[in-house]
Amino acid sequence: MSTETGHPAESTPYTGPRNRVLRTLNTDRHELSLKIYTVVVVAHWAEHIAQAIQIYVLDWPVQQARGILGIPFPGLVTSEWMHYGYAAIMLIGFLLLLPGFSGRSRVWWSAALLLQIWHHFEHLILLVQVMNGVNIGGGAAPTSLVQMLIPRVELHLFYNTVVFVPMVVAMYLHMRQDTAVREAPWCSCADASGKGRG
Repeated sequence: MSTETGHPAESTPYTGPRNRVLRTLNTDRHELSLKIYTVVVVAHWAEHIAQAIQIYVLDWPVQQARGILGIPFPGLVTSEWMHYGYAAIMLIGFLLLLPGFSGRSRVWWSAALLLQIWHHFEHLILLVQVMNGVNIGGGAAPTSLVQMLIPRVELHLFYNTVVFVPMVVAMYLHMRQDTAVREAPWCSCADASGKGRG
């Protein structure tokens, strides 16, 4: 790999198993990694959309509106561990794939990452309440900070949307033919954009 591009990921030696994984995820397998990550993010977001449709279009009670997977597996909706685990996986994915971005696409990916950090924090607050058996304000159910202002269904649909939008903008900019080779010549997405690496 050439270091002429001056990309931080290239100027840092990739030694050791962890760094080899980061190099692979952000160079040779960046496009594949982004596709897999996008499927995970979209599948979760679709569950929140399905739940909102069940409530606002089909007029189901909130307790019965569980998305698609929550109907056969109701524990998925009620488990704070599952919700926290998903928020943590999303956060880890954003961090692992960040080195593959540069320029404007990195700004947008970083914006999505920052929003996910807050989303993760909100889920951490919910999980801590479940673990301690004490809810904020003595309420009947765990409550996150913003949930004191916005109901949970709407809030988490909003969180997943505001994380997804800058993520998509980042990926669009990253894979555009006119910027892919110039801004990210080290990653597989440059080849996917229709231009080969220099």
